Amino acid sequence: MTYCVAIKVNDGLVLASDSRTNAGVDYVSTYSKMHVFGTPNERLFVLLTAGNLATSQAVVNLINRDLDDLDAKTSLNTVEYLFDAAHYVGELSCRVQRGHAEALRESGSSAEASFILGGQIHGRGHDIYLIYPQGNYISASPETPFLQIGESKYGKPILDRIIRSDTPLNDAARCALVSLDSTMRSNISVGPPIELAFYKKDDLELERHALLDLNTPFFRRMQRRWNDGLRRAFNGLPRFEWERD
Repeated sequence: MTYCVAIKVNDGLVLASDSRTNAGVDYVSTYSKMHVFGTPNERLFVLLTAGNLATSQAVVNLINRDLDDLDAKTSLNTVEYLFDAAHYVGELSCRVQRGHAEALRESGSSAEASFILGGQIHGRGHDIYLIYPQGNYISASPETPFLQIGESKYGKPILDRIIRSDTPLNDAARCALVSLDSTMRSNISVGPPIELAFYKKDDLELERHALLDLNTPFFRRMQRRWNDGLRRAFNGLPRFEWERD
């Protein structure tokens, strides 16, 4: 399992992912689930992946192949809108899944993968899209300006409480890290290192792309302050009437 989150605010985008693909008593493996594509000053795309690792890796390989092929009819270099890019990634995913469907069906496995695509094309607005295994996709909304894939339930409450369209970009990044930390505490199948991409609108290149693990000083301080703050808030909750006797 995995957990990835993307946040769209007025000032830009924050995208974050864990790196664990398998968890068990004696076997843990890690792979990057964040992939960056683009041309400086022209377009930028950040792709987050969850689900079948072979499918997601095949999709990334096909994206890179089309980028290298100057005669490719469609690629991330040729799309005019971000939703065209989401449609393109969805088509690639469906193609890969169809190619392995029969063999996987016989083994009882699933080839499904889901993606979040965020970025901006020059002259267009910044946005994020969740691409389902079936190839269709949705974008974030002003009411819910974030998208999640993978093990999403543990990290959602903090996003619901904090994230708004006018949330400052740095606050959105901190919120994404707390969301990932909350998920890691509740589910062993989600684990470090954490990748964090920080995009300021209209820059058309990543302002920050960080890799954090449990020993990173900033991440340790953030965990400690969040835990201490929760304890103080809990201890400050109103007392029951019978506790006043």
